[in-house]
Amino acid sequence: MSIKSEQTTEQTILTVAEQLFLEKGFASTSTTQIAKTVGCNQALVHYYFRTKENLFNTIFEQKFKNFFEHIFEKKNMENLSFEEKVRRVVESHFDLLRQNPKLPLLVSNELVRLPEQIQSIRENLQPMPQELLSHMNAELQKEIAAGRVRKVDMLDIVMTMVTQNVGCFIMLPMSTGLLQWTEEQAKEVIEHRREENVQVVLRYIRP
Repeated sequence: MSIKSEQTTEQTILTVAEQLFLEKGFASTSTTQIAKTVGCNQALVHYYFRTKENLFNTIFEQKFKNFFEHIFEKKNMENLSFEEKVRRVVESHFDLLRQNPKLPLLVSNELVRLPEQIQSIRENLQPMPQELLSHMNAELQKEIAAGRVRKVDMLDIVMTMVTQNVGCFIMLPMSTGLLQWTEEQAKEVIEHRREENVQVVLRYIRP
């Protein structure tokens, strides 16, 4: 098997596993189901990922690495004011969830039930989240000292962002069903909430 073929097979397994995890949940998805959907044998899934837990972790690590790497790109952050950087982080987080709307429910249902998974993902993502928070917190302290931002903790800013963004996508399926939104109406609501969530966080930090 060529290197290119191996990479294609590995990525196919990840893509299929992600779809099944999101549809059925971690506990109800087996490596046998994943292999059957991919069209390979179970031994090949174990060859690439060894366990279902490793496969699950790899999917989440890829998503969050893409999120942090996008924020860390100099072209995305250099020469921006603190408020503009906060906007960029909120928008990037919202866009990650928009691309993966079932992700919040999977996280709340599975990772809370399996805290060891959170520990493993956190260890493998080091040091990206800490670097971002440390950098943003250093700027936050300068902004507070200059009177441009009220005295607030960086963790509170992050929690406000996560609450607003995650809540939008947890409520969206129920709201769409109850209010009978068309696909176009749902898209308009999502785009509106993206900007509203940014404004909520910015108003939260302003003096």
